[in-house]
Amino acid sequence: MRRDDMTLGPTTARRDSLPAWLLLAPFLLAFGLFFFLPALQTFWLSLTESSLTRTSAFVGLDNYHTLLNDPSFWDSVGNTFYFALLTVIPLCAIGLLMALLVDRFTRVQGWLQGAFFLPFVLPISVMTLIADWMLQPSSGVVNHILGGQRAWLADPYWALPAVAIGTIWWTVGFNMLLFLAGLRNIPAELYEAAALDGARGLTLFRTITWPALRPVATTALILQLIASLKVFGQTYILTSGGPFNTTRVALHYMYETAFTQSDAGYAAAVAMAFVAIVILLSLLQAWLVKFLAGRDA
Repeated sequence: MRRDDMTLGPTTARRDSLPAWLLLAPFLLAFGLFFFLPALQTFWLSLTESSLTRTSAFVGLDNYHTLLNDPSFWDSVGNTFYFALLTVIPLCAIGLLMALLVDRFTRVQGWLQGAFFLPFVLPISVMTLIADWMLQPSSGVVNHILGGQRAWLADPYWALPAVAIGTIWWTVGFNMLLFLAGLRNIPAELYEAAALDGARGLTLFRTITWPALRPVATTALILQLIASLKVFGQTYILTSGGPFNTTRVALHYMYETAFTQSDAGYAAAVAMAFVAIVILLSLLQAWLVKFLAGRDA
């Protein structure tokens, strides 16, 4: 290569990358203004003793030290993990089953897809209104079917599972679409070749469908874990954190700390600690799924 070509190389590369940076600029600007800067401000706020209207003295890591010894915070984190345990796997499994049904019954595919996805477009206020009506002790559909009069949302043992069931009904349509898109990307020739070899039913699913859907399942699990850990609206509207704080999740605790107790500094510390927990769990889940996939391969 000639020396002048070597000299012009980096300049040419920068000029070629300019359109890419121009396309990325709106996203980078929005990310910086609405995510990165607020995150930095929240972290700084967590190092102070502040209310909603004023910023007081710098206290360093005192809020985080208090957080580590705060049983209310850890109880709310435990409730959040319990909610995630109740929803993440069922949402992905039911979404996969729905996608398989939609993909199989081609004649009513549009109707099934619309029926399964319809609850997802409902606003949270409508979803909680329907769930509250169905779970009423005396007039609810659930108690009418089961033949009892249990106050589901007032029962310390059943309140959070009841909210989780309502959330599954509300959001499972999104996972159904993810798996359905994955199913439609599997070449039909693979199934035809396997059918010629005599493969049927579960054998086709185990050897073709599931390996092809594994990346979609990984994505769905990670997205659902993050969504379940961020739960707030359902528990706030349906139970207000009760009974006896058994449904008070981490974001609800942060909300109460900031807006009820007017302790913005401590609420910011709760927010930063919870974000760190969500990031660590998401990374751990991604590594675990990748590790298990490598063992299966």
